[in-house]
Formats: sequence, structure tokens, C-alpha cells
Amino acid sequence: MTRREVTCTAPVNIAVVKYWGKRDSKLILPTNSSLSATLSQDQLHSKTTICTDPSFAKDRLWLNGIEEDISSNSRLVNCFAETRRLRQEVENKLKEEGKAVEALSNQRVHVCSENNFPTAAGLASSASGYACLVYTLAQLFELPLSTTELSKIARLGSGSACRSLFGGFVAWEMGTASDGSDSGAVQVAPQSHWPEIEALICVVSDAKKGVSSTSGMQTTVETSPLLQERLRVVPGRMKAMSEAILKRDFSAFAELTMKDSNQFHAVCLDTYPPIFYLNDVSRAIIRIISEYNSGPEGIKAAYTFDAGPNAVIYAPRQNIPEIIQLIAHYFPSSDASEYFKDPYHVLEEPLGQKKPVVENVVPIFPVGSVKQILHTPVGDGPRILSAEESLLESSGMPKRIKSLL
Repeated sequence: MTRREVTCTAPVNIAVVKYWGKRDSKLILPTNSSLSATLSQDQLHSKTTICTDPSFAKDRLWLNGIEEDISSNSRLVNCFAETRRLRQEVENKLKEEGKAVEALSNQRVHVCSENNFPTAAGLASSASGYACLVYTLAQLFELPLSTTELSKIARLGSGSACRSLFGGFVAWEMGTASDGSDSGAVQVAPQSHWPEIEALICVVSDAKKGVSSTSGMQTTVETSPLLQERLRVVPGRMKAMSEAILKRDFSAFAELTMKDSNQFHAVCLDTYPPIFYLNDVSRAIIRIISEYNSGPEGIKAAYTFDAGPNAVIYAPRQNIPEIIQLIAHYFPSSDASEYFKDPYHVLEEPLGQKKPVVENVVPIFPVGSVKQILHTPVGDGPRILSAEESLLESSGMPKRIKSLL
């Protein structure tokens, strides 16, 4: 038996038709289908190295430099168990064919994972994290699975993770089977289909959110009458959203995106006790984009908010510089270099002589109300990296460990 190691990255995805609510909490089967855009890994990704070695005594996992207890996390346990079960099937089949095979399914692994963005702040860190874990395990164990089949395993870790197994625009089909066999992700359109669409992420808070998505959606399922109306609406919205993407109809895409975000947060408010993911800055961004869209040119941008206060603004590339100027005007920063990595050089000049498009709709907020603007195009699915990019030392221990003191 020999040491094996694989390092991969996986992207963040931001839903334009949201997933909120489970019909089966253990298998993570959703109450509705959902649809998302995969964002570029050059800006936002989870990176995971997994190593297996006969000398390892137990499975170990480090997340952002801190060791996690795998055994206390049922979702991690499920992902490891399912990938090992499938590896065992591969080994049994090869043995039956009289072929030599290494018994990887019985070996322990060391896992090191890092996000290059805030964890648990409403930026889909669990989606990219579990997608990366499962994808890397599949490479390590050499599992002969389609991407959709692999997405069903990632779903066991985090529902939204199944969508991060694909690039471009991705649907998570809720399915109807009680065992989850038909609940997985499919690609609606590849990254190359609509390259003009880009996203701006306004980081309003990078703190861990007060109500986790897991507990929040369970409370919603138990207490919100409005959720039933949402479940009635979503199937038609999924069809309309897929059509808008395939036709590259931004006006339809944007309107559906904003309506779905509004409804999702209305359902959160209808939960008892209510869940408040948006704050005053979030609501101000909604007002700014709504006013920006009210001009003669029609809809030029779409806001959406996941389970957190951070705004994601989708827009055609041609509108991105103007939107950056608007956000920077109403939410100034004391450090432009950290606020936005400016590919368009739009912040080098003041907003100009013309009045802001949304003048007097909201006040100018205190410095630091938006901590950072991240800019990203639509991106590809998981990537396999070279050995030089490993997060583990040759000993199997992380290169970076964060002190808890």
C-alpha cells in the first residue's frame, strides 16, 4: 500500500431560485427544486487536499486551519461512508475480474480544506466546501460516477453543494423518490453559454450568521404558512428561469431573480419566530438597484440575497462599472485597494458631474458599511490541482494550523 494524495478546488454557487426547506432532513431532500449560477473559482473557492496513507490511525479533518471532529458531524460521516461504500464496490468488481486493486476503502484519510472567503456568512461556503470534499474523495478513490451521480453524494453534506459540481447555470431537481435517488444536479447551460453575465458580491458582514440555514429552514417548514404558497409558485418559476437563461433574456432573468429573493426572505419573516437575514444595508442595496432599474433603459441589474445580509448583484458586463460606482458612492470605504480590486479602474474617478441615478433614495452610509466588493464572472466546475498546491505536508499534517489560544 502506498500514500495517495489529491488536491482540488470547487466553486461557490449563488441561487437565483432558492432552496429553502427539506422534506427529508437526513437525506437532505428539498421541498422545491432550485437553480443557480456557478461563480468563478479565480475569486471564490474552497480548496481541499485529501491524503490516504497506511500509517494513518484515524480520519482527520482541518477546516481553515482548525481541526474538526468528523465523528460529531453526521453530514461529514455520510459523505465519507458513501464514497467508501462506492470504492468498496469498485474494489470488489476488480477482484472478481482477477485484477490487482489497492484496498483504499479501508484506509484512513487526512483532509485539509480552506476557503478564500468568509465561512458561514451567507456566501455559500458549505456548498463549495462539501462539493470540494466529495469531488476530491471521488478522485482519490477513482470512482466511475457521472457528475450528476456525484452531486447526489455532495447533497448529503449540504443541499446546495450538489449545484457546485457543475459550472455555468445549474438546476437541482428535487425529485420525488423517498430514497433521494432522483434528487441531484443537472447543468442548464455551460459557462460559455452566457459569458456577458457577471456578479458583484457586496460583503456587508463577514461574521457568522446568527441563524444557520439548517436550523432556519427547519423552523420555516414547521411554522410558515407562506411556504406552501412558495412551493406552489416555484415549479413555474424554475421553467421560466431555465427559458430565460437559454434565451439569454436578461430582463426576464433579472425579474425572476429579484422576485424569488424577495419571496424567500418573506418566508423567513413569516417563520415563527421570524428570521432576519437582511439588515439596513441590505435593504438599502435593494432600493438602489430597484431605482437603478426604473429608468428608460429598463432592468439593468438583479439583486439576490441568500441566508445572510450580503448582496449578490447580477448584471451584463457593460453595466458593471456603473453599478460599482453606485455602490461605492453610497457605501464608501477608507481603503480603496482593499474595498475593490478594480479591473475597470472605475473608482479612480469620482462619480462625475452627473447626479447619481438613485439620488436621495437612500442616504450615504458610514464608511465600512459595505466592507468589500467582489467581482466575478460565471465560472466552471471543480478543478484538479497539481501536487505543488497541496495543503498538507509530506507527514500528512496541514501546512497551516491556526492556534486556538
